[in-house]
Amino acid sequence: MAVIDANNLILGRMASIVAQRLLKGEEINIINAEKAIISGRRDTTFERYKKYVARGSREFGPHFPRRPDHMVKRTIRGMIPHKKMTGREAFDRLKVYIGVPPELSKEQASTIEDASITRLSTSNYTVIGELSKKLGSKY
Repeated sequence: MAVIDANNLILGRMASIVAQRLLKGEEINIINAEKAIISGRRDTTFERYKKYVARGSREFGPHFPRRPDHMVKRTIRGMIPHKKMTGREAFDRLKVYIGVPPELSKEQASTIEDASITRLSTSNYTVIGELSKKLGSKY
């Protein structure tokens, strides 16, 4: 079981690496999902996600998540064949948490160097926690 700290990791890069590891059979827990980062301008990122959320209704889908842990999980789901048996089994091996749960506080958390934010400027990214609050999440 691998524990990955999503603090200051770019969401898409992290999701692609995690999806590959899940398909290889690894069990992965992601902590601090609200601190992951989406690269790009804040206003365009917010508008894009607002369209996703507003697309469905309460009765009919598609339902797009607002909570940060569900947003990370949905992003990873888009990178695996979730409608096939191998993808479903891989997706079941993934757990995403807001913050650090007590059962994982003693585990050694690792990071993904290829997905770190070191190359971005300070104004061209959005933290998922802030985006989630703007979309109406109560996390």
